Amino acid sequence: MKILMVCLGNICRSPLAEGILQSKVHPNKVQVDSAGTAAYHVGELPDVRSIKVAKKYGIDLSSQRARKFTVLDFDNFDLIYAMDSSNYQNILSIARNASDEQKVQLILNEIDANADAEVPDPYYGGNDGFENVYSMLDEACEKIAAKIEKL
Repeated sequence: MKILMVCLGNICRSPLAEGILQSKVHPNKVQVDSAGTAAYHVGELPDVRSIKVAKKYGIDLSSQRARKFTVLDFDNFDLIYAMDSSNYQNILSIARNASDEQKVQLILNEIDANADAEVPDPYYGGNDGFENVYSMLDEACEKIAAKIEKL
């Protein structure tokens, strides 16, 4: 199974989601990647605050580099998790068909199925925002990992 995590710039939320889920699944069973709907940070490391909060929980993000989401990601991934409704809509806007659209979900719907809750962008906030985002994503990724284990 291949899973893609998507936020805006691919330096805060989606790298955390990628790292967290990778830490919870068997690498031979699940491949996890991340991307952004905008190309602001292509090739850059995750935000230092994301790296720091991940490291606090034993997760290393240093091998990740930001990249832009493309239409080919629909072919390469089984599930695509958006961090918020804006990115969800951006992803759907380039979907080619219903099959593409069915792969896209809001990640926090894994916690509360129809709440359509959003992972807030911590970029302009302080360190507490990153800790809060980590906690949300950790809970969602725990649910995702549990579902995968049942497959």
